[in-house]
Amino acid sequence: MEGEGEYTFPTGTRYVGQMKDGMFHGKGVLYFPNGSKYEGTWDKGLSKEGKYTFSDGLEYEEDDWDFCDGYDRRFYTERCNGLKPAGQSQLTNRVPPEVIPAGCYDCGDGFYNPTTRTVSDYQHKFLRHADDDEHEWIVRTCRKSWDDVDGPTTKYSADLQ
Repeated sequence: MEGEGEYTFPTGTRYVGQMKDGMFHGKGVLYFPNGSKYEGTWDKGLSKEGKYTFSDGLEYEEDDWDFCDGYDRRFYTERCNGLKPAGQSQLTNRVPPEVIPAGCYDCGDGFYNPTTRTVSDYQHKFLRHADDDEHEWIVRTCRKSWDDVDGPTTKYSADLQ
């Protein structure tokens, strides 16, 4: 491929831009299935400079990045639109949050099925197989489709006085 072109990866990620010898070369944009994008300048398939924009419009800034640091854990949409009233938690940056399929986890770029160890995007298209490290991280940290009860449980009965 030479000149302007478009290439779609099996994951659904799509490149639109200049190409040379079948490689990204010149200006181009990678569009990701989750709605985010990377606009960059490429040289023989390697990105030389660029800008990543999340699906909600937040642009990544390498030098002055102050999102999700140790001091401020709010979502971008909470910073733009304010916090919800007490008792109404915002579980993800998506409003409303994605409904997670039974037995799966929301790992940020899609759903993880621990039985098949696969990640699919939010439209249920295959993205990748999770290795042991990713599996462990997802199971330990990501939002799941079921609720676990933390702490002591109490049984209430009309017979208690």
